[in-house]
Amino acid sequence: MDAPDTRRLLDRMPQGLTGAALDRPEGPLKVSGRATYAHEFHLDDCAHGVLVRATITKGRVLRIDGSSITDLEGVLGVFTGERFLRNPAQGMANEAPVQGASEVAYFGQPIAMVVAETFEQARHAAQLLSVDYAPDADAVTDPRSEAVKIDKPDAKQLDQGDLDAAMADAAATVDALYTTPAQSNAPMEPHASIAQWDGDTLTLHGSYQMLKYNRNELADSLGIDPEKIRILSPYVGGGFGSKLGIAPEAVAAALAAREIGRPVKIAMTRQHVFDMTVRRCETHQRLRLAADADGRLTGIGHEYRVSNLPGETFSEPVAQATHFLYGGQNRRIVHEIARVHRTCAGSMRAPGEAVGMLALENAMDELAETLGLDPIELRKRNLPERDPEKDVPYSTRAAAECLDEGARRFGWEKRAAEPGAVREGEWLIGIGVATAARKNMTTEAEARVTLRPDGTALVETDMTDIGTGTYAILGQIAGDLLGLPRDRVEVKLGDTRLPPGSGSGGSIGASSTGSAVLLACEALRETLCERFECDPDELTLKDGEAIAGNRRAPLADLVGDAPLTEQGKFKPGKTTKETSQAAYGAFFAEVAVSHVTGEVRVRRMLGVFAAGRILNAKTARSQCLGGMVFGIGSALTEELVHDSRDGHIVNRDLAEYHLPVNLDVPQIDVHFLEERDDWACPLQSKGIGELGISGAGAAITNAIHNATGARIRSYPATLDKVLEAVEALE
Repeated sequence: MDAPDTRRLLDRMPQGLTGAALDRPEGPLKVSGRATYAHEFHLDDCAHGVLVRATITKGRVLRIDGSSITDLEGVLGVFTGERFLRNPAQGMANEAPVQGASEVAYFGQPIAMVVAETFEQARHAAQLLSVDYAPDADAVTDPRSEAVKIDKPDAKQLDQGDLDAAMADAAATVDALYTTPAQSNAPMEPHASIAQWDGDTLTLHGSYQMLKYNRNELADSLGIDPEKIRILSPYVGGGFGSKLGIAPEAVAAALAAREIGRPVKIAMTRQHVFDMTVRRCETHQRLRLAADADGRLTGIGHEYRVSNLPGETFSEPVAQATHFLYGGQNRRIVHEIARVHRTCAGSMRAPGEAVGMLALENAMDELAETLGLDPIELRKRNLPERDPEKDVPYSTRAAAECLDEGARRFGWEKRAAEPGAVREGEWLIGIGVATAARKNMTTEAEARVTLRPDGTALVETDMTDIGTGTYAILGQIAGDLLGLPRDRVEVKLGDTRLPPGSGSGGSIGASSTGSAVLLACEALRETLCERFECDPDELTLKDGEAIAGNRRAPLADLVGDAPLTEQGKFKPGKTTKETSQAAYGAFFAEVAVSHVTGEVRVRRMLGVFAAGRILNAKTARSQCLGGMVFGIGSALTEELVHDSRDGHIVNRDLAEYHLPVNLDVPQIDVHFLEERDDWACPLQSKGIGELGISGAGAAITNAIHNATGARIRSYPATLDKVLEAVEALE
């Protein structure tokens, strides 16, 4: 895509499917239990595997004593080896991740697998397996330790202008430290795989997000040709980034199944998901803002430390939104990676913005208070005309409109500017705001669309649906362009034998693969025009009929006896470099804070978003609502705790890892502004799946300040932190 697509084809389609709040076609299957997830495929003679985790932080496995369990009932064997994965693959890695189970890099690392006739037998044997280690004493688990090794990749540093001078000359400044804890993706469906060999060909039923990459990662891990592998993932029960790359259970299942000559099924336990997949790493962030007397930023600095295992290339891009959201000609970004022996850090919903915008939007609130400016006004004054670092225009940017519309809907004018001014008994009431922003990305994707002789259509791509509504959206796009009711469009997903879509991750799926569907349908329309002997501008397709001038014909008649098939391919181009692309929004939150206990209750919340064309109003709202619930968790409860002695995760289940539940979540309102982004993709849409979390938690902590006068700079804002901060003001 080298030029903006100003045709806006979907605006001219009379079927009116795209954008409508339509139900998911697979919804009845999911709620009735008939949608088959990875672990639910029933294969004859299938054995069960349970992974064994390391109980040292760093060192080597000297011996795994399989004889200690081989006499147990049902046990078929103990499997390990240097092809076992130490770490999951990172998103879009497209090659094997770090392998070699004998070298231990973190507590909880998979080092072996026990296979038995039943899951219970395999679990029992795995717990009894005897392992001898040679531990290393130099393991570092704390990213704040003086002994930790720090990397500073050159490509991730920025020093533009003179930030120190800007701070010294400013009328108002903020210089504050913010911290966020590690988090777990914790998808509802645990990671699971079933491996089955037919000769030298492997079929894997797996819970994965990006199949075209996952197949290559699995093939590289096993040392076989990717053409010998088929991955099936028709339904994925959430991932939030943890299923972007191939994970240890898939490789272990494949190796064991090949050796015993039977299918092998592995489902990670909840504790294994915490230990063996990826985590969002903790962050230590220093924010510096310098502003003139009118409240316009002259300087912005974002210095932060994240962590990961030695040798891992991924590091949380904390300042991703800082690069483009606000102005200020003097800019400094410092990106540090602490090399620690903890569970591998990787992508989790909105990597970068989800944690970086907590600090950035808190700092903007602090600056507004210092200047005596309304927090919304300060943000609007600092929205630059062009990207402040790339010096290119924004493709579209409705951040100011989102702030204004949100203020109107939420009743911002009733907010008391003085902190602590509103009280209801023991409860202090406050209102907060934060900008939402998430970088927009697309990637190469393909899809095949077939018009059948019976006048129905089939859409095929290996694109996955992790709960985002892909089945619905791709059917809506095809239905509009081919003039078919939604129930006459079949969508097949999640099979590597189908054309390679984008995969689900980075909010790229709907725009990238949806654009491939659009292009395939365009090609079909051209063929229909030839058969109907009309110009493309004359052709209207609606309700299964072709219309041109005074002529009408059933679509099936134009198709004829043989199906018509076209494959569309979308590829990002110059438009991604010639513009700065992001989706924007605004969050508003009202909280009540107990003056007695420090408890925080979110009473109401609003998100207003502009993300190009909304492809399905119902699924888009669901994505933003879910993101805002994520934001509540980030602000108030969610924290992965590591034992400082050996780095193991302490709260490795959903009983102790505190996610928001029904009583934590108030009525959440979501509103979309009408927008088209011609530069983003042929659909004029932008990614929305991660926008709803990017900044959401900051609106809550800003509301806590408005309620109490206390600033919480260490997330999550648990009762003890809030109470201590409130008492410190008295």
